[in-house]
Amino acid sequence: MKQYFPILTWLPAYRSGHLADDLLAAVIVTVMLIPQSLAYALLAGLPPEAGLYASILPLVAYAIFGTSSTLAVGPVAVVSLMTATAVGQVAVQGSIGYLNAAVMLALMSGVMLLAMGVLRLGFLANFLSHPVMTGFISASGLIIAISQLKHLLGIDASGHTLWQLVQSLWAHRGGIHGISLALGTGSLLFLLLIRRYLKPWLLRAGYSPRMADLCAKAGPVLAVVIATLIAAALDLNSQGLRILGLVPAGLPALTLPSLSLPLLEQLWMPALLISTIGFVESVSVAQALAAKRRQRIDPDQELIGLGSCNIVSSVSGGFPVTGGFSRSVVNFDAGAATPAAGAFTAVGIALATLFLTPFIFYLPLSVLGATIIVAVLSLVDLRAIPKTWRYSRHDALALIATLTVTLTAGVTTGILTGVVLSLLLYLHRTSRPHSAIVGRVPHTEHFRNIERHLVETDPALCILRIDEGLYFANARFLEDRVYAQMASQQKLQHLVLMCPAVNHIDASALEALEAINARLRDAGIQLHLSEVKGPVMDALRNSDFLDHLTGRIFLSTYQAWHALSTGAAHCPLSASAQHGYG
Repeated sequence: MKQYFPILTWLPAYRSGHLADDLLAAVIVTVMLIPQSLAYALLAGLPPEAGLYASILPLVAYAIFGTSSTLAVGPVAVVSLMTATAVGQVAVQGSIGYLNAAVMLALMSGVMLLAMGVLRLGFLANFLSHPVMTGFISASGLIIAISQLKHLLGIDASGHTLWQLVQSLWAHRGGIHGISLALGTGSLLFLLLIRRYLKPWLLRAGYSPRMADLCAKAGPVLAVVIATLIAAALDLNSQGLRILGLVPAGLPALTLPSLSLPLLEQLWMPALLISTIGFVESVSVAQALAAKRRQRIDPDQELIGLGSCNIVSSVSGGFPVTGGFSRSVVNFDAGAATPAAGAFTAVGIALATLFLTPFIFYLPLSVLGATIIVAVLSLVDLRAIPKTWRYSRHDALALIATLTVTLTAGVTTGILTGVVLSLLLYLHRTSRPHSAIVGRVPHTEHFRNIERHLVETDPALCILRIDEGLYFANARFLEDRVYAQMASQQKLQHLVLMCPAVNHIDASALEALEAINARLRDAGIQLHLSEVKGPVMDALRNSDFLDHLTGRIFLSTYQAWHALSTGAAHCPLSASAQHGYG
């Protein structure tokens, strides 16, 4: 029971000291989460109250099923954008069908996450490489920021790609509203200045780093309060300023979305992508924060926790949710001691939904747009492109392709392109694994690449080190490498495959080894293996390969050298040799 209900672990040990810390963190996160929830609901194309609904029961569910003491679950920018993209393809924004599709998307995402958690499939998130996620999130951040320019300008614009948004903004440029532009631009500059200068100023004024950081993160709340007061005092909505308007007070009615088979068929792929990306983003944040407190996160249980959050979000009229970076960091910095802080935050959001909605009637949409722009700009990391390119061109290509396709073709196509390209590049890279002819470092038991080190070799002996697992994609490469060496080393009598990096040998690679063994036998050359790992050796024993092997299996390469070497000779050092590398 404790495995699937982590609350049974931390609740019995709950102390009064935890209560004070959790309540303080809940108050701070609640204040921050209210404008965020409203903004991300609008980003998803939903009524603002949907954002509040998606921030109540999911927090309670995570407190019961989650394993992080500080992760704050709710609407986030990237998932909100993906929701708008997916639902916009099946329903018209503002319609009942649009709202039902968003709720259905949350339910489907929750069921998928829950099923993956029960089946212990948390490892599937590993197929989203870091460069692909960086490219996708950066592109999504740019799309979100540009999509919010319509609120700053006070015009209508739509689109799910960069080009569509730019075209739409340009087509409506004649309707720019001066007051919206002034409030939105002013809020944007205000938020940027607070983010850049407030914390250093507070530190110089003698405030603690924790307090200075929390005050800086509260900047969006201050901007919303000031702009709302200005709009209400000057009655700016009568002058064309677009405001939030009436947000229904009261808690959501609990109900299931209307199920539709055609809708399920259209939304299952977006639901799967939202589930996967939301999980990766959430578990990354949770693990980073847990490491600071030397705590442990269970990825499979996190799947169950996030699945439960999305299911209850759909039941309460919300949309897909996941763990948010900014609010989780605030929760951590505010001193949240247990997941109860999330449950207290849910109570705060519920009270705000009941009593505070009349006070945000005059909230300008241009200010909400500015808060979103500032929030998502931190997601854009274009400097990762040259950095990744210098280290790995394969990963950089995956990053650039994901970024480009997401900007030009949409978020769904972009992330799928990144995943497929990453797998193809991996297959290409491992189909030509690094290998090296090695020799003995004089007076030692170590063996290194003959092209990098001054080592001892034997004309009758070749030791070939394979630095990759052997499978169908590189089986032919191994054969070609061995045959080329056999042709170039005329006095060869023994060939040793050095296998310290070989973690598996599949059926195709086993056939390649059998073919190599047979061809070397016909040429009067014995095939040996050294440093074979236990699981690989177990697999080989389940075949008849060892029965036909012409040579021996050596525990170490030095044993093979000692048994097979006849007359050692020095091999000249390569001009490009770099001592210390294999």
